[in-house]
Amino acid sequence: MEKPSSSSIVDKMYKNDLFSKWLGIDIVEKGIGKSKLVMTIRQEMVNGFGIAHGGITYSLADSALAFACNSQGRESMSIETSISHTKPCHIGDVLTAEAIEESLSYKIAIYHISVKNQDNETVALFKGTVYRTNKNWEL
Repeated sequence: MEKPSSSSIVDKMYKNDLFSKWLGIDIVEKGIGKSKLVMTIRQEMVNGFGIAHGGITYSLADSALAFACNSQGRESMSIETSISHTKPCHIGDVLTAEAIEESLSYKIAIYHISVKNQDNETVALFKGTVYRTNKNWEL
């Protein structure tokens, strides 16, 4: 059986990812160990301070992590994540999350995800550690 491509794995994941679709995430880049996603902050995503809820940027970065780590061909899931919010986001802001693989071993991988706004200002920095199972992706 032929090994599925990183692109086909991400496509399959996104097809069934109702949460990422609800967020309005578009995949603009996919490759082995990396991903780049874009989304726009909507009115229902802001908190009582009138800024985007921290869970929104977290979720965008977490989706970028999921697509990047699974693109390696083995089913993988996060075991530890953290985020630093560096700048507030507002309704209409267009956010881009870019995931980069920093370390890859047989069972563990580490990714850094930067989230930037339309002015290329960093609004969040996310780190994700994932567990790589023995199960290969099948399409």
